[in-house]
Formats: sequence, C-alpha cells, structure tokens
Amino acid sequence: DITGLPPNKIYDYGLIRTFQIPIPFLSLTILDNVIAAMRNPGEYPFNALFKRKGWVEVEEENMEKAFSVLKRVGLDNMWDKPAYSLGGAQLKMLEVARALAAGAKLIALDEPIGGVDPIYADEILSYLKELQRSGITFLVIEHRIDIIAPYADYAYAMNRGSIISQGTPDEVLNDPQVVEVYIG
Repeated sequence: DITGLPPNKIYDYGLIRTFQIPIPFLSLTILDNVIAAMRNPGEYPFNALFKRKGWVEVEEENMEKAFSVLKRVGLDNMWDKPAYSLGGAQLKMLEVARALAAGAKLIALDEPIGGVDPIYADEILSYLKELQRSGITFLVIEHRIDIIAPYADYAYAMNRGSIISQGTPDEVLNDPQVVEVYIG
C-alpha cells in the first residue's frame, strides 16, 4: 500500500507514471531526455566536487543504458534529434523510455494511445507487450478499449469511481453491467 507515501518513496519502489500528454524537455535530444531520468551520484554537489571517482563511471554506464532503452522502444535511430521533432506516438514512447531508464518495475500509463493514429497505436502496444515479457508491469488507463483489449491480460471497468467489473478483457466487455453503463 503506497497511500500517503511521498513521491520519492513511491519512485524508490519502482512505480513510475506517465502522463496522457507527454512532457519531455523539448529542446534536449531524445538521448538527453532519457539520461535526465536516471540517477547519478554526480548530480549531488558534494559528490561532484569531492568524490569524482565513481560518478564518472556511472555517467558512462548511464549512457550505455540510455542507448539500450532507446533501442527497446524503437527510438534508437533518432537519439540525437531534439524531442520537439517527435510525433505523438514517438513522444509517448519517449515517456516509456524515461520510465524504464529511471528503473521502473511498474509503469502506470495514462492513455498511452490517446490522440495517436490507430496505425501507431498498435505499434505502441506491441512495444509495451514486448516490454511486459521482459518483466515490466503496466497499469494502463485507456478509453480505446477496442484497440487495447487484445494486448491486455486483465481489465477493470469503472463507473463513477467504482469498479463495476473485472476479469479478462472479453469477460469485462461482455459483462451486462458494463454493456448497460457504456452502451445503454
């Protein structure tokens, strides 16, 4: 239970969320956006001045890890481009890359395919499914159920803040209460 915990403790547990509207550092490169999400002992003034041994090596490791993360989300071929040059689907994947770089074990995604062309939506969800196979857990809030259902293992339907159904996507989509609430 993480209720009431400060954000830094939640982060330490590996729970990271992304936002419906991506918020990258637009003037930084894609690589720099990913590196900015990582911890580095050199970011602390005392370490930077007095403990140079160690943090430089971490910086090099972070660079390697950043390239690896970018490859996992399909952005490795544009690492040197500024974030403002990315399209909507690529910005969503940059958010996922930043969460991975920060050491996420569980990533809460707020509408990862919201506002994205359906062609790219399937591409995003395919990347997420592949990341899930590598051990990352995703909690996805999404309204485009028709697109996401084939990728989901488990689903919840809510109405006015309360869970009204849960189970496999097929079970939830065929639940009479869900049909009544959402279709009428």
